[in-house]
Order: sequence, then C-alpha cells, then structure tokens
Amino acid sequence: MQTRISPSTLLMLTAAPLMWAGNAVVGRTVHALVGPSMLNFLRWLFAFIVLLPVAWQVLRPGSALWPHWRRYSLLGLLGIGSYNALQYLALQTSTPVNVTLVAAGLPVWMLLVGVLFFRTPVARRQIVGALLSIAGVLLVLSRGSWQQLASLRLVPGDLYMVLATIAWAFYSWLLMRTSEPRALRADWSGFLMAQMVFGVGWSGAFAAAEWTLGGYRTIIWGWPLVGALVFIVIGPAVLAYRFWGEGVKQGGPVLAGFFLNLTPLFAAVMSAAFLGEMPHTYHGIAFLLIVGGIVATSWRR
Repeated sequence: MQTRISPSTLLMLTAAPLMWAGNAVVGRTVHALVGPSMLNFLRWLFAFIVLLPVAWQVLRPGSALWPHWRRYSLLGLLGIGSYNALQYLALQTSTPVNVTLVAAGLPVWMLLVGVLFFRTPVARRQIVGALLSIAGVLLVLSRGSWQQLASLRLVPGDLYMVLATIAWAFYSWLLMRTSEPRALRADWSGFLMAQMVFGVGWSGAFAAAEWTLGGYRTIIWGWPLVGALVFIVIGPAVLAYRFWGEGVKQGGPVLAGFFLNLTPLFAAVMSAAFLGEMPHTYHGIAFLLIVGGIVATSWRR
C-alpha cells in the first residue's frame, strides 16, 4: 500500500532546507560585519529568548532535562556550538554553494563515524553510496580541477566545513542513541531548548575566545546585521527545526533525507540572485554525485 504524502508535509520538508540555504547565504553576506563565533552566539542567544515563552518548563529544577544534562551538554557542543560556528567560519572564505555541497556529504561521515565509533555494520550499497558522495565532495573541494586537489590548494573554508560536517555526524549518532524520556523528545520546543541552554554557553565561550584572541573584534551594528539576525534566529534556528521535525515525523526519515539535498540547490539559486556568485558546471555534477550516493545508500530491494 502506498502512503500518500500531504501537501503540508511536502511544504515543511521544503521550507527547512530553504531556510538552511538562506542561513548560508546570509552568513556569507554579513561575514565582514561580525565574527563567525560571535554571529553564532548572537543567533542562539536570541533564539533562546524567542523559544523561552513556550519551552520554559524544561528549565525547571524538576524537569527531565537535568538528569541527562551531560548528554545535552555534549549535544549542545556539537550541534549548536561547534557545527554552526564552523559553518560561519567557513563562509568567511568559501561560498554558500560550496559550503552546502560539502555539508551534503554528511552520509559519508555518518557511515564512517558509525563504523569507527558505534560499531555499526556496513552494507555493500552503503559503500557504493559513500564512494559516490566522496567523489562529489572532492569535486567541490578541487573546484572541478583534480590537479588543484592533488596540490592541496584548498580554500580554508571548505576544510572548516568538513570539520563541521564531522561534528554533525557525531551529533546525529548521539541523537539516535536516545536515553531521555519519550515525552521530552516528543516536544520539539523542549527538546531544542534542552540542547540550546548548553549550546548558548558553548557558543558564548567560543565567541569570547574569538574576541580575546583578536581574530574578529568588530561588530558593525546596523540594519543589515539586525535584519540578518532576525532571519537566522526566527528561520533557520527555530522554524526550520520545527518544520523538519514535523516533516520527518509525517513523511519518515528516508523521504526527508532526499529533501535535505535541496539545500545546495537553493543555495546556488540564492547566491546567484543576492551575491552574484554564479554556480559552475562542477557544482551540478557534484550535486548529482552526492544525491546518487544517498539514493544508493538508502535503496531497499
């Protein structure tokens, strides 16, 4: 029997990647106005304030959060503190298209992290999918020139995004190793707040280190930065998580995984429209390789 997907599910699974692509484009737009770690800290600090009226119960002394505080502290470090800061750092020197395409190689890192750290068996189709996705990521890193990859002339931002994707792979595996009460995971706002309360602390520590070391000490306040913060707080930080969680619940993780790969496509369109950064032929080939890898990985006879 075939499951019928509602239009609202399709809309939510499309809206989340659209917002995450917008996050990459906006991060690139304001990279000269604020440091990457400071931008990440401001994003999650204001998101914490926005989410507080609907998820404040999680912070009460008797809530289900505190018996599992170590777990949520680690999730906050990897998913909020590290991944997003590294992504904004990558956008200092790389383009939104490259950043989102490198991030689309996540299934490869999920596979490697699962094998090396969580003792997960690997099927042949997963190896084929991983090789295709690796080829796509390498094509992006080499800018379409294998000679450039061989000579290691890579943009630092691409390497930062590889580190960010590895952090997200560990974050995703830890999410699957659930140990908290089901009621907390079922409440999207409470589950996000449980990670955010520690993630704000981690991102604040990284922003303080960035400021102290003197790499990025400039915050140019104005409507461009304020508008960017309003978007990344309400959109990618809150609404996208809400839409994605509900979309996965209704459509299933396999269907959702294909929608996630719309992010580089949306990033390419928005980069061309707002930044004048036109995609190249190798971007399209890399996108097809990465999607082909994910199709091969998730295929069932």
